[in-house]
Amino acid sequence: MADTHTHHHEMHEGEALAAAAQTALERSGEQWTRMRAAVFDALAEFDQPASAYDIAEAVSKAQDRRVAANSVYRILDLFTAANVARRVESENAYLANRHPDCLHDCIFLVCDNCGTTTHLDNDKLANGVRDAARAKGFNPERPVIEVRGLCEKCG
Repeated sequence: MADTHTHHHEMHEGEALAAAAQTALERSGEQWTRMRAAVFDALAEFDQPASAYDIAEAVSKAQDRRVAANSVYRILDLFTAANVARRVESENAYLANRHPDCLHDCIFLVCDNCGTTTHLDNDKLANGVRDAARAKGFNPERPVIEVRGLCEKCG
């Protein structure tokens, strides 16, 4: 089996994850506000990709006030740009990036039966996609690699 990790990832959890996210966001020139912290905390609680509506509902419950999904979308856009969150394009949903201090292209395996989404890193494959795009005169900014199928449990 090929090694899918070509470099070490420090996977963060809990308070360390929130701190790493805050550092990454601030490094990108953005502020870590209370609302952004609340959205990140809600996002990090989801085991599977969550929509902006799911996150808005979780933040609304936690703060005992209505939070609009549009506000959450804007924050998620900032998070994605700062490598704090990853967007699963085919699901229009987001995952907290457990290693926001490491910048690379992600690959998502999405189960069509149960919805389980597995994130894996394979820099060789991602770089191959970038190289193939460049060979066609295209400047790849953000490759999106998602594989649809059945997870081990459903397959």
